[in-house]
Amino acid sequence: MEEKLRAIAQEAKQLLDRATNMDQLNEIRVKFLGKKGELTKVLRGMGALSADERPRIGQLANSVQADLEDYLNHSMSEVKNKELEAQLAGEKIDVTLPGTPFSLGKNHPLTRVQQEIEDIFLGLGFSIMEGPEIETDFYNFEALNIPKDHPARDMQDTFFTGPEELLRTHTSPIQIRTMEKTAPQVPLKIIAPGRVYRRDDDATHSPMFHQVEGLAVDTRITFADLKGVLQIFAEEMFGIKTRTRFRPSYFPFTEPSAEMDISCVMCGGKGCRVCSRTGWLEILGCGMVNPRVLEVSGYDAEKFTGFAFGMGVERIAMLKYGIDDMRLLFDNDLRFLAQI
Repeated sequence: MEEKLRAIAQEAKQLLDRATNMDQLNEIRVKFLGKKGELTKVLRGMGALSADERPRIGQLANSVQADLEDYLNHSMSEVKNKELEAQLAGEKIDVTLPGTPFSLGKNHPLTRVQQEIEDIFLGLGFSIMEGPEIETDFYNFEALNIPKDHPARDMQDTFFTGPEELLRTHTSPIQIRTMEKTAPQVPLKIIAPGRVYRRDDDATHSPMFHQVEGLAVDTRITFADLKGVLQIFAEEMFGIKTRTRFRPSYFPFTEPSAEMDISCVMCGGKGCRVCSRTGWLEILGCGMVNPRVLEVSGYDAEKFTGFAFGMGVERIAMLKYGIDDMRLLFDNDLRFLAQI
């Protein structure tokens, strides 16, 4: 049995020396050291030995087993190192080569235009205010002089989430909320940017779009102040040569009210297809804050006056970049976005 143990050790070491991968090493381990391996078979026959031989053969068997396990671990370590070296050689990287090029992202046109609008009014002393997108009927309509039976609701009375709650149709509720918190503090100058929702979906409208509304309240504000502020805005946004004009209009929350036009950004006011040969493009609505809106918000309409305006960010972006279909702004087509 002693000779058999030494023969097993010699054979196992010879096979381990010739092994070149982990699969072969595992097969050798199972063949000699497994539960049904050669060494185990020998140990099971020790019962036939005499009492004098059993301790000596048992000691030899343990020594052979320990020796083979050490030899196996050493062989596995060598094979792993060789496999790692081969892998590294095959995956060698030339660090002197240029990196893989990738496209750099940039702000969406709507984000860029909204930030530009905000920067212009921040420079004029306005503050930026925000409010909830799910509004109550009171703040969205009634506080803005639009009662439940008013025809002005026809274009906006749409996405209700409850009997008295809806997705806001403009950012004017932010103006009411701000005036309630600050009344009768003056001067008050804010802009209110954000998403709004209406039942529209065509080349120039979307059921979700972005607005920036503005409000100024003080003791001696006039329509001339409104015109001066919006003239500066137009020149900053579209160029110093931009001209403006104001046409009488109607909004329930302002009185008097006006639509503001700018000289066509395409033809400079000469007349073209974009401006329908008129030389003018409508850009926003504005007016003096209706006294009823001031009173609801906590301001004395006999003492304070104010102006308000509202513009669509998409409208400004379309004019600024010559976009003819608003839906392009929401398609997320990189071919389009890369042009802006």
